[in-house]
Amino acid sequence: MTTQYVLRYGLAGLLAFTGVAKLLDVPGFVQVLSTYQALPPWALWPVALACGLVELRLAEWLASGQRLPQAALASLVLHSAFACWSAFTLLRGIAVPNCGCFGVFWARPLAWLTVSEDLVLVLCSWALYRLGILSPSPHRARPYA
Repeated sequence: MTTQYVLRYGLAGLLAFTGVAKLLDVPGFVQVLSTYQALPPWALWPVALACGLVELRLAEWLASGQRLPQAALASLVLHSAFACWSAFTLLRGIAVPNCGCFGVFWARPLAWLTVSEDLVLVLCSWALYRLGILSPSPHRARPYA
């Protein structure tokens, strides 16, 4: 089993899990997002839906292996955004009882550990990007003949 395989399917599996968890209880995830005190009320539902759907689509993209470096960069950007949003919330002194990483189903308080976990995912995405450039995946879609 190669490192690329582990990173690719590990990130895809995690994103699929978190995306489904958020979409299974969108109203609950909207409530979680409101505790960050970062979005206007009208934006909560669209952002909640977008988070779950983007995570699911990115999971599918990573699992497919198509344009793997670009998929890895998208994962890097997504997890960087999550890390920054979490860090800024903590720096503002806002207590968030559920970080929302897994929707409402695995409630964990927002903490610096959450930021660290996202930064680990950023590093995994960066490593996958580098591996995707250096050794293209054999699972790429072949053009039709």
